[in-house]
Amino acid sequence: MTTTVARPASPDSAAAPSPLPPPPAAPLPAAPARTGYARLPQLAGRAFLPVAFLARLPFSMLTIGTLLLVTSTTSSVALGGLASAATALGTAVGGPTQGVLADRVGQRRVLLVCVPLATLAVLGLVLAASTPGATAAVLVAAAATGASAPQVGPLARVRWLRLAHAEPRTVGAAMSYESTADEVSFVLGPALVGVLASAGSPQAAVLAAAGGIAVFGTAFALHPTARAAAPHAPDAEPAPGTTDAPVGAMPAPATPRVGTAALVRREGVALVGMLAMGLLFGGTQAALTALTRDAGVPGSAGLVYAVMGVGSAVTALAVVALPRRWGLRGRWVTFAAGLLAGTLALVLAAAGGSLAAVVVAVAATGLFVGPVMVTVFTVAGERAPAGRTAAAMTLVASANVVGVAMGASGGGALADGVATTAAFALPVVAAALLVVTGVSLTSRPQVDRDRVV
Repeated sequence: MTTTVARPASPDSAAAPSPLPPPPAAPLPAAPARTGYARLPQLAGRAFLPVAFLARLPFSMLTIGTLLLVTSTTSSVALGGLASAATALGTAVGGPTQGVLADRVGQRRVLLVCVPLATLAVLGLVLAASTPGATAAVLVAAAATGASAPQVGPLARVRWLRLAHAEPRTVGAAMSYESTADEVSFVLGPALVGVLASAGSPQAAVLAAAGGIAVFGTAFALHPTARAAAPHAPDAEPAPGTTDAPVGAMPAPATPRVGTAALVRREGVALVGMLAMGLLFGGTQAALTALTRDAGVPGSAGLVYAVMGVGSAVTALAVVALPRRWGLRGRWVTFAAGLLAGTLALVLAAAGGSLAAVVVAVAATGLFVGPVMVTVFTVAGERAPAGRTAAAMTLVASANVVGVAMGASGGGALADGVATTAAFALPVVAAALLVVTGVSLTSRPQVDRDRVV
């Protein structure tokens, strides 16, 4: 006789049916493990932050280094201001050109051409400045330096916009970080020039800048993040798994490419704002150069000017914590009004003849510089058309350099032709222009950043 052993029914047995679990839902895209500033090295790699910072440092050295170099060799602040103006005018042409070319052929190719050209131009500037009576050669070399200087700050912002396009909070953190990096570089750059000029000579400071361009500019060009800003990479390409378009949907038709004239009109408010910021920077540099010369410590101009960036760097980082409901127009006007108060205090301190009071006023003014810079670049980024991001950012950055040229040359002429205290009027005018420009800010143009052009 055969014995059948009963087995417990398996879950799959028809004798004991049970409802099957529903099929698993498609996984949602994972949110970034980090947000804000902590997310930046995740996106770009740890090496990118120091490389991009060191690559922009030489330009901040050249801004005041050229002024000190030419002033020391010719004993004329006015001629030093003209040399700075020539550098800025070169940047006004070369900067946007670099941006246009980067949008078309990629950042890496453009930078690998500009880095050696800029290095040679700086060496030529030092040689021309050391030659008596070579005024024309100095101005030509200064212009070539500005035209070929790698546009590290604007191009780094383009890389962040591409890398973090799906993370608005991270984009805000990146823009604040970039403004802080600019400010810190404009603290360390003039300070380094001041140290090298005091310990050695202005020539040594400018030569150090040439070496920095060659080494760190090349590293920035070769960093893998350059691929994120390649011409085929859209400005707002959805991250994998995050697109809102239905499966099988046809891609959106390409929008017409925005021309240069239309780009200038679209970025008009940001351009005027950056021009005013540059006017404030250049006028302050020239005024402080004249003031420290009169005080018998001409090599300390870079150190005094660097004080402005200390508070600026801190407050620029803090901008990301501001409530989003506080709009860009309100921020712009508020921080620009703070700049106006600071520059007025600077005029009073200079008129009083106290170098210590001037340092305090410079530091107070710097507290509002970073937030204004962050706000203006944020406005520029929001208004940048798809496919023209690099052109827009370099155009706005070049407006800043043009303003520096106007401030440096105008401040130098006022210091030599009128009085040192008269040169401090330019920063006041610049701050007032910033307030007016902020008041005129309206809603940004409608830009379809989800289309590739």
